[in-house]
Amino acid sequence: MKIATKFIHAGAEPDPSTGAIMTPIYQTSTYVQAAPGKNKGFEYARSQNPTRKALEDALAVIENGQYGLAFSSGVAATDAVIKLLSPGDEVIAGNDMYGGTYRLFTKVFEKFGIRFIYVDTTNAANISKVISDHTKLIWLETPTNPLMNITDISAVTAMAKAKNILVCVDNTFASPYLQNPLDLGADIVMHSSTKYLGGHSDVIQGALILNNKELREQLYFIQKSCGAVPGPMDCFLVLRGIKTLHVRMKQHCENGAVVARWLRQHPKVGKVYWPGFEDSAGYAVAKQQMRDFGGMISFELADNSVEAAMKVLSSTKIFSLAESLGGVESLINHPASMTHASIPRDERIKNGLSDSLIRLSVGIEDAEDLTEDLEQAIG
Repeated sequence: MKIATKFIHAGAEPDPSTGAIMTPIYQTSTYVQAAPGKNKGFEYARSQNPTRKALEDALAVIENGQYGLAFSSGVAATDAVIKLLSPGDEVIAGNDMYGGTYRLFTKVFEKFGIRFIYVDTTNAANISKVISDHTKLIWLETPTNPLMNITDISAVTAMAKAKNILVCVDNTFASPYLQNPLDLGADIVMHSSTKYLGGHSDVIQGALILNNKELREQLYFIQKSCGAVPGPMDCFLVLRGIKTLHVRMKQHCENGAVVARWLRQHPKVGKVYWPGFEDSAGYAVAKQQMRDFGGMISFELADNSVEAAMKVLSSTKIFSLAESLGGVESLINHPASMTHASIPRDERIKNGLSDSLIRLSVGIEDAEDLTEDLEQAIG
């Protein structure tokens, strides 16, 4: 089945009671049983819900996986993965990552005795150097948030499998349309479904997709026991969003390429971070493991001043100043004070995230309108 057909029909079965082509929103907390333990596959809505099941089935299909699990947010999905671990275990993670993930690791899980080691994962050798007998998980983002660094998933997973280490890939920036980490050897794929999967900035949700049944049962137990599950309306919205993911992503990618190349030739713009430039460090790997280069871009102004960056951030008319990404509308963001403010400044600077960095989520508006908006904001 080709990718467009897959996205439209994944998890979609006509409702058996009415023939409704769209999955109903099963707004219920519990289910009537014929006798104790005798039910129709659903007992209590924290454990199972038909709308959520349809979404979880769809998530598995679009990521070429066997099992999908939906959570109340991307952070909740991440939280479930770390709960697989025990005190004394170690996690190797990228040193350029979403601030909310860093906050969860350092402020919540470190105090339970889990150790997190941060390295530049664009070179698999950096990971190999810090692997120990206590390493249980490698956590990757690729492309990374916000510097758009690329990690060779196949190289990392081959190394991890030799040592029986799990690999989880945050695939939020790429989406299943551009990249499928399970096909490259990853054990778990994580999504903030809030972003490209939902696609319309109207839902908060997260997802995990995997192939291993035993691992699925462990994560399902955590999902059910800890209760960070999405409601049926949220599941309906993400199901609806998935049906148009392929057409939206085509336009995100097309517009992203236009905006990135326009920024690069602007005399007042300094470095532009986008993996689609042929001279970018991650281009060769990105071209190999991704179908296109996406609509996420970061850049710095030529003078690299925070004041000038703040002026741009406050002057756009089509790009809205807001957190999040992946919606049909274009967003502009200041990572140092918004999405990555929870990372200490010294750490941000050390890893290349300057105070003047600007991040764009390029939407699906007319590309010329977007470049004109940036032109008037940059001046």
